[in-house]
Amino acid sequence: MMMCSRLRPSLPRLLSLRVMGTMASRTVAVKQPDILSATLAFEDPSAFRVKSLGELLRALSIFRFCSFPVLVNNCGKLMTIARNLLGKRGFSLLLRPTVYAQFVAGENESEISQSMGKMSLLGLRPMLAVPIEEDLGESTGEKRYDDNMEAMLECVRMSHSNAWSKDPMMQLKITALLSPELCVKLTTLIAQQPYDLNLLVRAMDGEAINFPGLDESEVAHFLCGLQRLNKIAEASANKVRVLVDAEYTYMNPALSLVTMAMMKKFNKDGAWIWNTYQCYLKESRSLLLEALHLSKTEGFCLGVKLVRGAYMDKERKLAEKEGRRDPVHQCWEDTNDSYNGSLDVMLEVISQKPERYRIIVASHNEESVRRAAKRMEELGIDKDGGSVCFGQLLGMCDHVSLTLAKEGYAVYKSVPYGSVDDTLPYLVRRAQENRSVLQGIRKERDLLRQELYRRLRMRGGS
Repeated sequence: MMMCSRLRPSLPRLLSLRVMGTMASRTVAVKQPDILSATLAFEDPSAFRVKSLGELLRALSIFRFCSFPVLVNNCGKLMTIARNLLGKRGFSLLLRPTVYAQFVAGENESEISQSMGKMSLLGLRPMLAVPIEEDLGESTGEKRYDDNMEAMLECVRMSHSNAWSKDPMMQLKITALLSPELCVKLTTLIAQQPYDLNLLVRAMDGEAINFPGLDESEVAHFLCGLQRLNKIAEASANKVRVLVDAEYTYMNPALSLVTMAMMKKFNKDGAWIWNTYQCYLKESRSLLLEALHLSKTEGFCLGVKLVRGAYMDKERKLAEKEGRRDPVHQCWEDTNDSYNGSLDVMLEVISQKPERYRIIVASHNEESVRRAAKRMEELGIDKDGGSVCFGQLLGMCDHVSLTLAKEGYAVYKSVPYGSVDDTLPYLVRRAQENRSVLQGIRKERDLLRQELYRRLRMRGGS
């Protein structure tokens, strides 16, 4: 089956390059303040005073480990070797107080509640994430997808029923509910003949729909997948905001199609379903502008999760193998420009219609976070008005998260949960996909070290 990263979502080509250029240049041209606030320089180690001595030592040790590329690049193999040597119980005893405790909230609701309660006291909000996803060749059948749906419905319940924060969010991966193989085939089909969003909405409502290009078994699976997504969206509407993750370019168009259909059905009066835009992709700006136009023409609210991206190495290798143009920006500066340009576009439309558009600035990049905060001030967007929030991964970039929360911004932490066995594949993938971030957290290590030395001096002085 052909995988094509050049394919657009099934959304029509709605905006010309001239329109895109005009919109981008208009937002970039806004004069920026010359002086940053001292607070948003993110250089104050006092942000870590809320952490216990054990938490400081654990974070320093893990970040030191992550500073070695050979260890991060081979963490999956190293984990497998350790598991074989130590056995399941011994491996769990090793991982639980270290890597697991740093990046995972817990295994059961009691452990999760304890972690989330502490997070809430720090002014941070949880964005729960069920660590389930599939890639090609990993499909396991309808029962597994139904089980995944139940796990996500439980995530909706936990997110809504606990007093951890207002305006709860959760993450969702469509490939946990719909096979990657079907998503790849849909991507190919909708590039040739776009599907009408209304067709998918009717299928979500239980109508028997025949989708052109799919055989009988594929249609049956697609209908089941859409109805699984519909159940989750119905359970979360007006309660929990569901942020749909982007995945690989060879299936993203299908994921966007399904997500837009969910938006059309459930986002009439508010942004309850959100889509993710990966700014390391060359086409990200045009995809975002298409989504903005479509939300206006179809009459739904748009929620945007803006990320740099996490699958760069695999995307590049796949494009090279298939003789295609590299879909990823050539350098870090181009990715930054892409991210900041898309951020400007979203903040401008939010300043005009904050009730129709929302964004989570999901970034560990301090410059982008500062830029967002400055533009919010210039455009008169409330720090905690609901339209703009910030997001980082649990266990990482706490000096940014805690400082923003202290300044009154809405800040979410992406919070995976589950057993050691359930979360291990997730942790390995995140480590490898975020290796550049993990290897570049020297500033956070320095701030942690400063706070640790301060504690030791205080103890020595007493």
